[in-house]
Amino acid sequence: MGMSRRHLIGSALGATALGALGAAKLTTATATAASPPGDVVGKVTVGYQGWFACAGDGAPINGWWHWAADMSRPPSPDNTGIHSWPDMREYTKGYRTDYSNLNNGQPATLFSSYDQQTVDTHFRWMQQYNIDTAALQRFNPFSPEGPTRDAMATKVRSAAEKYGRKFYIMYDATGWLDMKSQLKQDWTDKMRAHTSSSAYARQNGKPVVGIWGFGFNEANKPWSAADCLDVVNWFKAQGCYVMGGVPTHWRSGNEDSRPGYLGVYHAFHMLSPWMVGRIGTIADTDRFFSGVNTPDQADCNANGIDYQPCVLPGDTQSRQRAHGDFMWRQFYNMVRVGAQGIYISMFDEYNEGNQIAKTAENASMVPAGSGIWALDEDGTACSSDYYLRLTGDGGRMLKKQLALTPDRPTKPVL
Repeated sequence: MGMSRRHLIGSALGATALGALGAAKLTTATATAASPPGDVVGKVTVGYQGWFACAGDGAPINGWWHWAADMSRPPSPDNTGIHSWPDMREYTKGYRTDYSNLNNGQPATLFSSYDQQTVDTHFRWMQQYNIDTAALQRFNPFSPEGPTRDAMATKVRSAAEKYGRKFYIMYDATGWLDMKSQLKQDWTDKMRAHTSSSAYARQNGKPVVGIWGFGFNEANKPWSAADCLDVVNWFKAQGCYVMGGVPTHWRSGNEDSRPGYLGVYHAFHMLSPWMVGRIGTIADTDRFFSGVNTPDQADCNANGIDYQPCVLPGDTQSRQRAHGDFMWRQFYNMVRVGAQGIYISMFDEYNEGNQIAKTAENASMVPAGSGIWALDEDGTACSSDYYLRLTGDGGRMLKKQLALTPDRPTKPVL
């Protein structure tokens, strides 16, 4: 089963001094983007898990995949895998859980990503709120979840074509011990075929492939720098534009990054350092802008790499969101640092509570007695689509369709 990323080692507050030290060692570089606008440069990309299944939905995984800690049993307060509750009003089918009814009396149901209508709904939202590209997360398909993952790629392709959005395959190598050979095999035998779609993202004329997890200082990511570099270079030799989801401290090679991987990081066409678990307040965001993001951008400029920092809405259950101010400050900082693109972590990550997809607005829309916070947890009413609207405005600011501003232009409720 694919793992949530929330448990990754993250030392946010030690970053400033290290980042400043790194910046001092950099040579002066122009702020010219490595690549011209394409389907990821100059665009907003959302990470798309597409990994929710329900008993009875027909998915080969055959269980409550990612909704429950034990997917053989329906999700409930003592068998849960989520931090937020989705707004279910636009899904044509919901699956009954073992949670109590919602506080408004309606049954507590959840969607299945395996239903094409679910994926269509998500990509319709992307179209409606001007979100450009979706990076479909693909964990080890040689595991028992492989057939479901294969089907999800086809469903995402269909929805992207239908709603005029771009998508690409983003491999998450977490726990994938044989990834060096199997990742290449999977691309050759299965995933490369999706690049024939008019909706498949291209950058600099090349199909985009993402690889997340190289260099992280964790036991479930044990590959050597040589093996990681081999994989990156193999994809480049296949004619791909290769995006890397890398540790926060990739430049310094410490904290969440293994030492000795800088050559791997510099081999990617685009770098997107992970930020979930590293920041949780506006003050954190500003510290990272000065100590991490600014020298990151300088390093990328100096090495001809596109920089695509993460922006996250904040974990609802940790009450980080500040009715959008936390997320908007990140947009403001990443645009003013000169980022070539922005990566939203994530579209549908109800597990970590960092989703921008439509979410319960208030207590009436969450199960009674569940302890799950809704979007109004800090006392400010927010519509369920608020973070989709906020992301759309952040994208307009990135594209210079909206003037750079630290003041959030998006109202929580229209």
